[in-house]
Amino acid sequence: MEWSLTHFWLILALVLSLAELASGVLLLLALGIAAALTSLLSFLGVSFEWQLVGMGAFSGILVPTAIRWIRPRFSPRGVAYGTTGTGVEQGRRYQTLKRDFDGATGIRVNGDFYRLRVSDTGDTDLPEGTDVIFRQFDGTTAIVQTITHKEQ
Repeated sequence: MEWSLTHFWLILALVLSLAELASGVLLLLALGIAAALTSLLSFLGVSFEWQLVGMGAFSGILVPTAIRWIRPRFSPRGVAYGTTGTGVEQGRRYQTLKRDFDGATGIRVNGDFYRLRVSDTGDTDLPEGTDVIFRQFDGTTAIVQTITHKEQ
């Protein structure tokens, strides 16, 4: 069997598509599909330079399409990956937790534990179950404001 550029593009498409199983962001799958489409160009006898141009064009179309429009349809509802720390959580109410191994007080934001510091007093130790409002991140420390319950 004689190897050709068509085989190269098909092998590249397979490797990229299999690598997608480890990443889950659909980037490698889009590149794999672009490589598969480029193998069609090779099969049709297009020169290598134009195959590279085709790979670039297919990638330029498929990668943004996969990331912008297709990936959000595969994400669980209510989960905004990559938004922690961008200000999306500001003003949300959380309850404090105590971490088991060191007793640190913190809050859980998008499934991750963050140590906290009260913005007004600088306290870092609050009772577990205290209601707080998240204000911002300072590095990996969540700056919060305690909620004062007023009697009516």
